[in-house]
Amino acid sequence: MLLKVQYENVVGYGEASMVPYMGESYESAQAFLNQVDWRQIQFPFDFKSIVAYLDSIAPGQPAIKAAIDIALNDINGKILGQPCYEIYGADPTKMPVTSYTIGIDTPAVIREKLKDAAAFKVIKVKLGRDNDQEIIETIRSMTDVPLYVDANQGWNDRIKSMDLIYWFHSMGVVLIEQPMDKHDMEGNAWLTERSPIPLLADEAMQRLADMDKLKGVYHGINIKLMKSCGMYEGHQMILKARSFGMKVLIGCMGETSCATLAAAALAPLCNWADLD
Repeated sequence: MLLKVQYENVVGYGEASMVPYMGESYESAQAFLNQVDWRQIQFPFDFKSIVAYLDSIAPGQPAIKAAIDIALNDINGKILGQPCYEIYGADPTKMPVTSYTIGIDTPAVIREKLKDAAAFKVIKVKLGRDNDQEIIETIRSMTDVPLYVDANQGWNDRIKSMDLIYWFHSMGVVLIEQPMDKHDMEGNAWLTERSPIPLLADEAMQRLADMDKLKGVYHGINIKLMKSCGMYEGHQMILKARSFGMKVLIGCMGETSCATLAAAALAPLCNWADLD
């Protein structure tokens, strides 16, 4: 959903990518927008207060809140005459390469997808089933580029998971997202303490308020603007992660170029990017 916001004579664009499991839809987004009193939002924008105001309207619904935030950041940059990356202190020369994501599939289909990914320098792999090693071996038969792994909470045995992590390490995997159930704090912390590969919170990482409970449980976090309610809170997450000594991957949902470029403005502040 593309959002157009006008402040006086300046137009800003934002985007909401609403995935079903987050409980948002076009209808819920429109209903939320109908409740926004735009008179409450005045320049110079106090984004902390704006996020608090949007949260006061209704809980949840981070994607449409992100669309508003991104549109206002666009307006802010246009008024100030500065690109958003500059406003947030991101150096574009430090932009990390982005990965190309391959979902869980048969070896034959994965080989075909790898042909499309030939120009990418990093591959991200969705795992979490019984054939994780087969998928990695299939990829390694065609390319030796670094791999990101997203386990999608699919592991539940600590010992088997640790054996798999060490095998992944030997296969050139450089990070793993959400190895065990997001509610299993003890299990994820146990793996983090022993893993030679950085383990990142994904499903466990939603809003800034989640950060305190994740310290020591993971090596880092995966930020997505559609969960963080946009650029302002995403940037606050990066700052807090740094203060905790945690690493940061910035990812995306199903958004198009509008919201993806908003995330790209923050990407130089992160260790890794998954913005394909």
